Amino acid sequence: MANHIESLVEEIVINLLNNTNIELVDVEYVKEKDWYLRVFIDKDGGIEIEDCQTLSEQLEEKLDKLDPISDSYYLEVSSPGLDRALKKDRDFERHIDDKIEIATYAPINGSKIIVGTLKDYSTDNLTVEVETNTICIEREKIAKVKLFLDF
Repeated sequence: MANHIESLVEEIVINLLNNTNIELVDVEYVKEKDWYLRVFIDKDGGIEIEDCQTLSEQLEEKLDKLDPISDSYYLEVSSPGLDRALKKDRDFERHIDDKIEIATYAPINGSKIIVGTLKDYSTDNLTVEVETNTICIEREKIAKVKLFLDF
């Protein structure tokens, strides 16, 4: 059910953002204490509160008409933040030559955390330069990828 709702909302949001400079990053419909429908958006230069407010109002209107969600839920529209997970090919495309942090399910070369520069990606693999070595990691072995934040 959650996947169906996420797909439907993703389609609606993509249509609402058509002809804007705002990009849909992710949609999640999750049960915490209550149900939350979270929409993450981004644009060059960063998201403004007005961008979130406008999309939230437009999306709420569409969802009220369609009424696809039977549960009571909270709608949140926000920026994904600096430590967001990179999931989609467009995320990897945008961050070629950026430093990333990869968490794996099992150790690779003795570590479950790999920090390196993203050099390439495919449906099956990420290619990362770690110091002077280039390693290829199968995506199915990856738990999470995010930008490396060096403070």
